[in-house]
Amino acid sequence: MKKYNPEQYGIPKAATIAIAGTVGVGKSTLTNALADALDFKTSLENVENNPYLEKYYDDFERWAFHLQIFFLAERFKEQKRIFQYGGGFIQDRSIYEDVDIFAKLNFDNGKMSAEDYATYRSLFEAMVMTPFFPHPDLLIYVESDFEEVLRRIQMRGRSMEVHTDESYWRDLYDRYEYWINNFNFSPVLRINVKDYDIVNNPHSVELILERAGKILQQTQK
Repeated sequence: MKKYNPEQYGIPKAATIAIAGTVGVGKSTLTNALADALDFKTSLENVENNPYLEKYYDDFERWAFHLQIFFLAERFKEQKRIFQYGGGFIQDRSIYEDVDIFAKLNFDNGKMSAEDYATYRSLFEAMVMTPFFPHPDLLIYVESDFEEVLRRIQMRGRSMEVHTDESYWRDLYDRYEYWINNFNFSPVLRINVKDYDIVNNPHSVELILERAGKILQQTQK
């Protein structure tokens, strides 16, 4: 892939950019593409070594709390790593999505007890809601219509996802839309997968960088 000088687009070399969006929308693909283009490091979600993920899809109620604690710990360690390196990262999924979307979904649907949810939120707030926590410089929200999300989940072919009821994905999709409309921890760039096909049109990467740089320049003034 073509390499780009981040500063040419107004993107500091020490910037941290988080990629957010519902399951299957293409966050990991965009994370790797932007990191490669800018010569940034990646911060990827720990899926393969997650001891609770498959168990969770088999029994939401039994494993919801365990899964969320695992993800919170992993993401906090990644934030620490990014800070120690001094930035220059593209991050696959932000730490904020866990508490406001996934943990709350499990609580609202009766898959996580009130006590477990309160404990989780208390731990999240102790870790993240402080002046010392390094928030991303920009969050890129990847969006798509719901039918395309379902198609991508089927194409990816993860058994635990394919056999999950469609109503779960619909609920998750709607919660993401509500979440992004109320997100205020960092500036947000929204991109639709129909407009930026980075797989079949590599030039889309440069268009994303141009938009990201403009937002970052505005916030630095």
